[in-house]
Formats: sequence, C-alpha cells, structure tokens
Amino acid sequence: MNGLALHKTAADCAEELPGTQLVHPFGPDWEVFKVRGKVFMLMTEVPGRPVVILKAEPGEAHALREQYSHITPGYHMNKKHWITLESGEGVEQELVRELVTDSYRLVVARLPRAERPVDPHTYGTGTRETR
Repeated sequence: MNGLALHKTAADCAEELPGTQLVHPFGPDWEVFKVRGKVFMLMTEVPGRPVVILKAEPGEAHALREQYSHITPGYHMNKKHWITLESGEGVEQELVRELVTDSYRLVVARLPRAERPVDPHTYGTGTRETR
C-alpha cells in the first residue's frame, strides 16, 4: 500500500465511525480525528512520508512494532500508548481498518458511558450497537 492509499483508507474508515469529527488544530498539514472531543487518529507527513498515528494498548503496540517494520512508536505522542503507521509492504487495507477501529474503541471506552456513541466492547466485533 502506498502513502496516498494509506491516508485514504484510514480517513475513509474513521469517517464511518459514529460520532467522529475531523479537525485541523495544528494547521492544514495535520488531520486530527476525534470522537466526543478526544483524539483517536492523526494523519500527516513526516519528512515527506505519509503517516497515520493511532492509539494502541501498550502490549499490542509492542507486538505490532515487533511484527511490522512499518509500525513504530507514536510520532510526537506517548510512545507507550500510540503507534505510527507508514505505508509499505505488508500494510494492507484490512490491517489499517482494524488499527483505526481499535484506536477508536480504546478512546470510546474511556468516555463516560452517557457520551459513548457505541459500546466499545462489542463495536466492530460483528454486533454493532449504537446509541
């Protein structure tokens, strides 16, 4: 997958998620996706390379970095809880969509119950429950 496809796939997936908002708080070069005001995905270019920055469980983030050479610690984010995804061999549409959805679910799970647009424990697992 090339960089343009990476950004398009990630943005398309994020825009499908309930309660998602796209903002540009850091200027036009940064696309920031939020749910209920909380960031779950950032997209930009890091020295000419398109990247997607996503939240991940610390253990999962470590395993992903070990498995994929195109996944590194979160650029300008907490290295334990965020990952940076670059385009390249082995980075497929299914992986990108899964990582975006997982990041979204992690952020939704930390919201007060009344503010959650979906049940983070069942959303994306075949049983989609929305409010």
